[in-house]
Amino acid sequence: MESVDETKPAGTFEEAVRRSDAIRADLPQNPGRYRVLTGDRPTGPLHVGHYFGSLKNRVDLQALGVETFVVIADYQVLTDRDSVDAIADNVRGLVLDYLAVGLDPDQHKTNIFCHSHVPALNQLLVPFLTLVGMGELERNPTVKEEISAAGLTHVNAAMYTYPVHQAADILFCKGNVVPVGRDQLPHLELTRKIARRFNTRFCKKGPSVFREPDALLSAGTKILGLDGSQKMSKSRGNAIMLRATPDETAKLVKQAKTDAERQITYDPEGRPEVANLLLLIGLCTGEAPLAIAERLGDGCGGALKKALTEALNETLRPIRERRAKLEADSDAIVKRVLTQGSAAANQIGDVTLREMRRAMNMDYGL
Repeated sequence: MESVDETKPAGTFEEAVRRSDAIRADLPQNPGRYRVLTGDRPTGPLHVGHYFGSLKNRVDLQALGVETFVVIADYQVLTDRDSVDAIADNVRGLVLDYLAVGLDPDQHKTNIFCHSHVPALNQLLVPFLTLVGMGELERNPTVKEEISAAGLTHVNAAMYTYPVHQAADILFCKGNVVPVGRDQLPHLELTRKIARRFNTRFCKKGPSVFREPDALLSAGTKILGLDGSQKMSKSRGNAIMLRATPDETAKLVKQAKTDAERQITYDPEGRPEVANLLLLIGLCTGEAPLAIAERLGDGCGGALKKALTEALNETLRPIRERRAKLEADSDAIVKRVLTQGSAAANQIGDVTLREMRRAMNMDYGL
């Protein structure tokens, strides 16, 4: 299970793009070469932005036969939240959303687990921290953005080590492909450095323990919220949740921001709010946003919102129907999925930890 062309580092954006394109082209022919690590923090329900930005891609990879580990990063909730009261409900909701969109651990090589339930994964964190300097953590642009977005005045140490914990999430299962957007590349590049530094420091007399994972860069455009100015986010109140009813969806779309012009045109720079709604319709229907704009013509914002409501409700209809069926026995289903996923994650994590101990001369014959 080797990634494509291991001869060049992916330290530049251009090289990351080249390697991502090569992997994307090879995946349909050789899905067995790859093991994907992806996941989410359990901070609330998933929304339309999650679906088009990552969930749909996970289902597509699953359909190709790619082995996938989906981590519910519950420990990472502690980095910017004081309360853990909602974690259990949020984990339950995440699992149901995953199953509703089409992730299927029973029929495919898809493993859904919480990283707090994989002890070996978290033991990787201590050796990894010895391979990273404080300056690297403080300079990480993604960490800086997350601190700013959360409005934190007191930043705990776990926030700074967040990228190292993500490295453990990826490397514990020997993941070699990680679906990310461009903004997440600094995290992944640190993971590559940690893998390389561990192998250089501890594997001089034996085989390398870790491979350097590659990014599978998202091909999609950033999806803005209904305000048309910021990324779709539940915390900003500009999102449509996957679990929303048709009537709730219609109500939310009616509140979406457009502009005063009657003629519908696709102009992302000059009319970002209208362009975003056209993009969302296109993601649902497969049409080009420009073609949708031409079809709607001078129908003004009302026609645009009507078209978006219909497109979203048709796209979400099968997801909502599956979720309603899952809710009937949700506790048993969630427990079974997490137990099954945790067993798979623990099995591979224990093997990785033994290899690490052996490389670090810490197995002591035990």
